Amino acid sequence: MTAPVWIPAPARVARARLTDFVAALRSGALTPAPVEDVAGYEALHRWSVDEPEAFWSAVWRFCEVLADGEVPPGLPADRVLVGRGRMAPPDPTLGPRWFPGARLNFAENLLRRRDDGLALVAWNERGRHATLTFAELAGRVARCRAALRAEGVGVGDRVAGYLPNLPEAIVAMLATASLGAVWSSCSPDFGVQGVLDRFGQIEPRVLVTADGYRYGGKELDVRPRLEAIRAGLPGVRRVVVVPYLRPDEPAPAGTMRWDAWTAAAPDEPLAFERLPFDHPLYVMYSSGTTGLPKCMVHGAGGTLLQHLKEQVLHTDLGPDDRLFYFTTCGWMMWNWLASGLAVGATLVLFDGAPLAPEPAVLWDMAAAERVTVFGTSAKFLALAEKAGVRPAATHDLAALRTVLSTGSPLAPHSYDYVYRDVKPDLCLSSISGGTDIISCFALGNPTAPVYRGELQARGLGMAVEVWDDGGHPVVGRPGELVCTRPFPSMPVAFWNDPDGAKYRAAYFEPFPGVWRHGDWAELTPRGGLVIHGRSDATLNPGGVRIGTAEIYRQVETLDEIVESLVVGQELDDGTERDVRIVLFVRLAAGAVLDDALRERIRRRVRDGASPHHVPKAIVAVADIPRTVSGKITELAVREVIHGRPVKNVEALANPAALEHFRDLPELRPAR
Repeated sequence: MTAPVWIPAPARVARARLTDFVAALRSGALTPAPVEDVAGYEALHRWSVDEPEAFWSAVWRFCEVLADGEVPPGLPADRVLVGRGRMAPPDPTLGPRWFPGARLNFAENLLRRRDDGLALVAWNERGRHATLTFAELAGRVARCRAALRAEGVGVGDRVAGYLPNLPEAIVAMLATASLGAVWSSCSPDFGVQGVLDRFGQIEPRVLVTADGYRYGGKELDVRPRLEAIRAGLPGVRRVVVVPYLRPDEPAPAGTMRWDAWTAAAPDEPLAFERLPFDHPLYVMYSSGTTGLPKCMVHGAGGTLLQHLKEQVLHTDLGPDDRLFYFTTCGWMMWNWLASGLAVGATLVLFDGAPLAPEPAVLWDMAAAERVTVFGTSAKFLALAEKAGVRPAATHDLAALRTVLSTGSPLAPHSYDYVYRDVKPDLCLSSISGGTDIISCFALGNPTAPVYRGELQARGLGMAVEVWDDGGHPVVGRPGELVCTRPFPSMPVAFWNDPDGAKYRAAYFEPFPGVWRHGDWAELTPRGGLVIHGRSDATLNPGGVRIGTAEIYRQVETLDEIVESLVVGQELDDGTERDVRIVLFVRLAAGAVLDDALRERIRRRVRDGASPHHVPKAIVAVADIPRTVSGKITELAVREVIHGRPVKNVEALANPAALEHFRDLPELRPAR
C-alpha cells in the first residue's frame, strides 16, 4: 500500500476543530441525541450525507451563525430542508430549500469581530501597502453602506466591482451585502467586452472600479476603458474610482473618487438587513470561453454555511490564523477568502503577478506576515518548482501549517516539491469544486494523512460519487464526478432563467436528478479523490477515454517543459473517424523540441501513464492561452485547430496566444 507523504502529529489532531466538532456530536451538544457512529472520517462523512438536516444544523450551531432565532438541536427536518429528494432546480414549492424559516445577513456574520486586531493586510509586488483592523473595517463598511444607500441601492439591487484584490473590494462587497443588495465582481484584466458580457446581463446600479492594477512590474491603467464600460451599462447611476495607482490625481470625468464618495455619505450606524436564507448574495460567472458567460446566483445562507464548514472543519481555520489565497476578484476563491472574516481570521490580500518581478514574492509575503494558511493554484506550484524557488531554504515559514491548491489537478511531483522545498510538516490540501457551487466537492482533512496525488476527502455533507456512463457508482477507476443529494451552496438560480431551463441543462441532463459537475475523477479505495481533468475535455483515442491531467502529470516533470496543453484532434479519412492526441509544449529557455526530446516525452508518458496516453503529435508554442483566473483553456485551442471560431476571446487573459495554434503544418490534415 502507498505510504502517506504526511501524517498529522497527535497533538495537531487533538487541537483540530474537526475533532471538537466530532466530540460535540458524540456528546449530543449539537443534535437532539448523541451521534455515536462518527468515529473516523468515512463514518462522519456517511452520517453527514445520510442525515443532512442534522448535519447542517450541527454546522450552524457549531459555527454560531448569527440569524433571527436559534437553530435548536431538535429543529424539525422540514425546517432545515424542504424537498430533500429533489436536486434541480430549486423551486419554492418542491425544493430543495434550506432553512426556510431563517433570516440572516451575510455581512453581519463576517463583521462580528470589531476589535483592534488586523482584519486585512494588503500586499502588492512592492510589499505591504495597506492594513485595516476589524474596528476600522466595520467603520469603512458603514461609510460605504451609507454611500450606496444615498445612490438608492437597496434589497436586490446589483453593485459591480471591477477591481484588483484590494481592501476596497472587501469593503464594497460587505457594504452591498449589509443592504441585502447583490455583489458581482470581475478582475481589471478583463477588457471592455469581457466586462459588458458579464455586468451587462445583471444591470448594476453602482460600479466600483480602480484606476489600474499592477502585474509583473508594470502599472496597467484601466481609466481609458471606463467611458466605454459606462456607455454599455446604462443602468449605472454612479461610477466610483479607487485611486490605487495615482492617489494624487482627480477622478476621470463622469466618475467620483472613492474617498470623496464615502466622505460625502451621511453619517449612519452600521446596520444589517436580515433576509431569507436563500436571498441572493453573489452573481458569479462561468468562464465564457464557449459563449456568453452563464450568470450563477448564489444565496447568502448557503454560501455562508458552506464556507464556514470548509474553513472551520476542513481547513482548521480560527481567529488566530492569517489566511492568504492568491486570487483575483474574478475567481470564486476571492469570495471564499473573504468568508475567512466570519471566523475572525486575518485576510492577506495580494495584487500582482505570483512569480514576478521576483519569483519568491509570495513567499516573501508569507514569511513577513506569518501566514498560517497559504492558498494558491496547482499551476503556481508547478511553475515555482521549474523556477527553482526553494522557500524552505530561504524563508522563515515557521507559522505556516497548511497549503491549499486548486484551479487544476495537483500533480504528484508537486506534492514532492511542497514537502521537499516548501516545508515538510504541513497539511497539503488539494481542493476541487467550482464557481458553480462557490465551494468544494473535495478538500482537506487536517486530522488525516496526505497521499501523493490525491485529494484527501470528499466534503462533509456532499454526496459525491464517481459514476460510469451507465450511471453506476465506481471505485478505483475514472468516471463522472456527481453529487446525488442537495447541498446548501447550489445556485439559487441562473440570472434571466425564469423556468430553470439553463440551470437544468448545465448540470442535470446527463443524469436526471443528479448533479453532474463535469470533472473526470476517480474515487480511491481509501476515500480520496484523483481528478483527471474536465470531462468535456477528455480524450477518446481508439475509444479509450483519457483525462488530460494524466498526461500533464508526466510531461511537466521534464525540465525542458515549462507547461503544456493537450487536446484531441478529430480525424476522418472518409471511412473511419478517430481522435489523435496532440500535445503542445512551452519550452524552458534554451530548450529545443528536437526528435530526442519528443522521444523522451513519449517515453515518459508511456511509462508513467500508458501507451494509450502517448501523444501522436508534439508541437512547441510560444505561449498557452488561459482564462483570466489562470486556467489553461483546452476547449478554445481545440476549436482553433479545427478551424472553428472561439466564441468569447474576451474571457482569455492572453487571447493573442490562440494565434500560435492556427494553421500549424504539423496538424494537417485536420479532417
